[in-house]
Amino acid sequence: MGVVNVTPDSFSDGGLFLDADDAVRHALELVAEGADILDVGGESTRPGAEPVTADEERRRVVPVLERVAAAGAQVQMSIDTSKPDVARAALDAGATFVNDVTAFRADPRMAGLVAERGVECCLMHMLGEPRTMQDDPRYEDVVSDVKAFLEERLAFAVAEGVPEERVMLDPGIGFGKTLDHNLELLRRLDEIVALGRPVVVGTSRKSFLGRITGRDVGDRLPGTIATNVLALERGASVFRVHEVAPVRDALAVAAATVGPWSPTTSPTTKSTR
Repeated sequence: MGVVNVTPDSFSDGGLFLDADDAVRHALELVAEGADILDVGGESTRPGAEPVTADEERRRVVPVLERVAAAGAQVQMSIDTSKPDVARAALDAGATFVNDVTAFRADPRMAGLVAERGVECCLMHMLGEPRTMQDDPRYEDVVSDVKAFLEERLAFAVAEGVPEERVMLDPGIGFGKTLDHNLELLRRLDEIVALGRPVVVGTSRKSFLGRITGRDVGDRLPGTIATNVLALERGASVFRVHEVAPVRDALAVAAATVGPWSPTTSPTTKSTR
């Protein structure tokens, strides 16, 4: 899922694709690299990010979705938003997937919209909100706490009419977690996978990789590959990455070593917001 950040302030590519022409060009490049899903977002969720109005978010994302759809790209399009009004406009423009980092908590009406439209969704764990999530995050046991949260949000979605088979779950690496929290989630990712839904992992270029390697944000591809390969081995099936092609190759090789593999069953690559 090659996410296209139509924002001025995303943590690693803010401003690069704010112009619709640049965003569409980048989206089609990600498709050419092998992305199966494009996740288009108009509001940054980096630590400390300020909120964006629904009108501005719509203004940023809808033209991009419409133009990618018009180009006939063979890719599923996702809208990365927690606002039902933005999601509705995006679905009208061709999206068929809602990626809500608040897991329907910001506005519970999102669950009803997803159910009504019969689209897929991803529910992510985040402690607090982007402006505060990295302010001394604490857990009794990060894996058990995240698992319980995702289980509860899955139950809520299903109760609101969303078929369970249309839900993916994301433990929210880097969203209200310390370095140790992130590493523990990766070590014990199989416990999240045990919930029975496809698990999405987004580690690409994130700050915990920089803390481990000392690399700047644009030089974290090796760390990104390592964490995604480990996540694959532990059962993850969807991967958010900035560099789709090299991570897809690494996952294909890893998948061929851990079980039966063919080009039609290779892991999904999903770019980081």
